[in-house]
Amino acid sequence: MDYEASLDRAMDSVPDLDTGDSRLDVPTAEAQKDGAFTRLTNLGRIADALSRDAEHIHSVIQRELGTNGQFDAGRSRFNGTFSSDDFDEAIRSYTEEFVICSECGLPDTHLETEGRTQMLRCEACGAFRPVEKNTGSQQTHQRPDVEEGRTYEVEITGTGRKGDGVAERGEYTIFVPGAQEGDVVEIYIENISGTLAFARLA
Repeated sequence: MDYEASLDRAMDSVPDLDTGDSRLDVPTAEAQKDGAFTRLTNLGRIADALSRDAEHIHSVIQRELGTNGQFDAGRSRFNGTFSSDDFDEAIRSYTEEFVICSECGLPDTHLETEGRTQMLRCEACGAFRPVEKNTGSQQTHQRPDVEEGRTYEVEITGTGRKGDGVAERGEYTIFVPGAQEGDVVEIYIENISGTLAFARLA
């Protein structure tokens, strides 16, 4: 058997190796307007493709879109008007943060919780890192960093997609209409959803 035939036979015996991109086939988001809300009608299929909990994805999408929303019996809707592209961008951010290994680039990961910190462990290369935000609804005996009906002084450190000021307090991201980046303001917490809080200037 000549060299080329031997090489062809050896190559035929090597299994195909899937890359992260080829094995992570995430459906395009399907947005449906519903009055003052927008529904993400295929969140369940997206969650299945990412091997993540649908409610967790919903919570992170809220943060990315800078809005409030409701998740009930697998149904996901968000306050405001959003396009499929808006949802796709939020899901891409979710995938980079909570699914793709930053070391090897593969999606062979799962989430673990250590204390109050969510960690991403890669089963392919063994990498282990904290995710940027902890969006889990963990119970704690400590007083929460933010409570509805209370007033706080915060520094506005960013701007949301709708132009609202954004502040951070503990694990909470707070949206403050009318505030500008760099402002230090008194705010009144009107509503909390997961680790998102919605406030007004006090």
